[in-house]
Amino acid sequence: MTLLWQPQEDQIAATNLARFQSFINARFDRDCRSFWDLHDFSIHDNERFWTGFWAFADIIGEPGEIVVENPGEMPGARYFPQGRISYAENLLRPAERADSDDIALIFQAEDRKAEQVSWREMIARVGRMQALLAECGVGERDRVGFVLPNCPTAIVVALAANALGAVVSSCSPDFGVGGILDRFTQTRPKVLIVCDGYFYGGKAFDTQDKFAEVLTALPSVQSAFMLGFCDERAEVGEALLTARPTTEPLDRALERHTASDRPSFKRLDFNAPLYIMFSSGTTGKPKCIVHGQGGVLLKQLSEHMLHNDTRAGDRTFFFTTCGWMMWNWLIAGLATGSTIMLYDGSPFAPDPLVLWRFAREHAMTGFGLSAKYVDALKKQAVRPKSLGDYPALRAIASTGSTLIHESFDYLYEHVKTDLHVASVSGGTDLLGCFVGGPATLPVYRGELQVPILGVDLQVYNDEGQPQREGRGELVCATPFPSMPLGFWGDDDGSRYHAAYFDRFEGVWTHGDFIEQTPNHGYIIHGRSDATLNPSGVRIGTAEIYRQVETLPQVKESIVIGQPWAGDTRVVLFVVMQEGETLSDGLKEKIRVQIRSGASPRHVPAKIVEVPDIPRTRSGKIVELAVRSVVMGEEVRNFEALANAEALDHFRGIPALEED
Repeated sequence: MTLLWQPQEDQIAATNLARFQSFINARFDRDCRSFWDLHDFSIHDNERFWTGFWAFADIIGEPGEIVVENPGEMPGARYFPQGRISYAENLLRPAERADSDDIALIFQAEDRKAEQVSWREMIARVGRMQALLAECGVGERDRVGFVLPNCPTAIVVALAANALGAVVSSCSPDFGVGGILDRFTQTRPKVLIVCDGYFYGGKAFDTQDKFAEVLTALPSVQSAFMLGFCDERAEVGEALLTARPTTEPLDRALERHTASDRPSFKRLDFNAPLYIMFSSGTTGKPKCIVHGQGGVLLKQLSEHMLHNDTRAGDRTFFFTTCGWMMWNWLIAGLATGSTIMLYDGSPFAPDPLVLWRFAREHAMTGFGLSAKYVDALKKQAVRPKSLGDYPALRAIASTGSTLIHESFDYLYEHVKTDLHVASVSGGTDLLGCFVGGPATLPVYRGELQVPILGVDLQVYNDEGQPQREGRGELVCATPFPSMPLGFWGDDDGSRYHAAYFDRFEGVWTHGDFIEQTPNHGYIIHGRSDATLNPSGVRIGTAEIYRQVETLPQVKESIVIGQPWAGDTRVVLFVVMQEGETLSDGLKEKIRVQIRSGASPRHVPAKIVEVPDIPRTRSGKIVELAVRSVVMGEEVRNFEALANAEALDHFRGIPALEED
C-alpha cells in the first residue's frame, strides 16, 4: 500500500475524465463526485453512460433509438443495433479540424530517421489506398490482410479497407509461413499486402521467398502488393513474380491514383465486423475473433480519453507490432486528435535507450510499453534519466503481463517522479482493458488502479460467487460494447460460448487470477489456467516471478506445476545473466527470497537452469506449452511462438524425473 504518486488538483481538473464527469452531471442531473461514483453510474445506468460518452466524444454517426438490445444476455447483447457508423471516418475526423500541416503520425524504424506524416498527407494516402482497393473489387465484408512492419502504410491500409466496409486482419513480418497461413487460411483475404523485408536488431530480413510460399497457399487472394520497406525501390523478386497471384509493387500500383482521390466513408451497421483478431494459438490454430467497428471505437476511445487522458495535440506511443492487439488499440488514438507515434524494430538496437531518445526528441506525452521491457531495462541498469528530463511525458502505460512492484519503483526513480504509471490488463478478446488507471487517482506500488469504466468487473470464487477479499477469477458480470461478435467460422457460436461463458453461465470469465486490494485497486497473479495448486492451495505464477526477478543473477524465469506423487509440485526454470551460473547457493537464495517474499507454499520443489524461455510473438511466456513438454504431451502450434526451439530445453530433464 505504498503511495507512489498523487495527482495535484490542477492536474485533475485538466483531465478528460474530470470534464466528462461534469458533462454527465449536467446532462443527466447526476451528482458524480468521484471516479467511483462515475463507475457505479457506468454499470448501473449503462445505457445513459454510453449515450453520454457518444455525445461527449462527438462521435460521427447515427446511434439509433436502442442503446442495448438483449441487455441481460451474455452472449447475446448488442449495443446500438440500429446505429450506423464508420470507424475510419471517426479516426480521420481530426484532419478536417486540424491545420493541414499538423502532424498525424511520427514514424521511426531502427534503420532510419523519423518520418512525419501530416493530416493532409494522411487523408491523401488513405484516399489513394481506398481507390486501389476498390480497383481490386474490395467491398463490404471482403477481407483485406496485411503482413507489414509497424509503419504508416499499415494504418493507411486498415482505414482504407474499413472505409469500403471491408474487414481487416494483420500479422507482423517476423511470423513464419505456418503462422501466417494458420491465420489467413481461415479468414480467406481477397487482397494481401506484404513487404520486401524488415529490420530487427541491426539486421535486415528478406521476406520475399516466405511471402511467395504464403501466396501460393492462399487461393482466396486475388490481388497482392509488396511494400518496399527495406528498400523503397525494391523490385518484386522472381519468387513473388511466379507466385499466384502476381505481386505488384505497392508504390507503383498507388501511382495509378492521384492525391485528389479523397476517401469516402461507407457508414455500416454499428455491429458490422471491423477486425478479425487472432488468439495466440499456443494450444492449436488461433481463434479468429470478430470485432465490430462501433464497439471497438467506443471501447478504445473511452480508454484513450478517460483512462489514459489522451488529448488533442498529445503525442501517444505504444511499443508494439502489427501482430499484437495494442497496435489496433493505439491507432484509435487518432480520433482524439493526438499524434500517434510508431516505432519498428528492436527496443534495444542500437542501444537500450533508443525508445527514450524517440520520446525526448518528439515530446512524447504517453509512453506505452510492456512489463517485460521494463524488467529488462532494470536488469541492465539502463537509466533513461541519463538523457535528460522528459518535460512533456505525463503517463506511462504498461501491459503484456503484470508490472511488478519493483518495476514501479524503477520508473519513478529512473524516468520521472511526477508521472502517472498505469499498469493495465485486458486482451485481444475484448480489444481493450478490464483493469487500468485514471490520471485522477493515486498510484500505489504494484497495483492496477481501477476497473475500466463500463466494465462490471468482479472477483468470483470457485462457486461463482463474488468476493471482496482473497484471490479468484476475473469476470465481467454484465455486457460491454466490445464483446466479440463471435468467432469466424463458428456458425452455431459453440466455440465462442466455450471460450468465455462455460465456467459461469451468462458471465464472461477472462482467465486471470485476480485479487482486490484495500485501496480498491487490483493485483493480477497470472493466468488462472496456469495457476499452481500444490496441496490444493491456489498460487498465481506472477507471485513467484515477482520474487525471482528481484535477484540480479537471474535474467528471467518461468514456473509450472508438475503432477508428482499424487499432488502438484512447483518447478521453476531460470535463465541466468551472462557470466552467472545456478549454483546450490543461488538455488537456496532463490528459495529464501520466495519464502520470505511470498510464502513457504510458493517455494519451488525444483529449480532448473535453461538457456532460453519460449514466448509468443507478442512477448508473453507460455507456461502451458512448457508444462505440456515436461509432461510429454503434444504442443500443437509451434508457429504461434517466436522461438519455438526453446521448448527443446524442457524435454527429458533428469531432475524432473526424481524426487
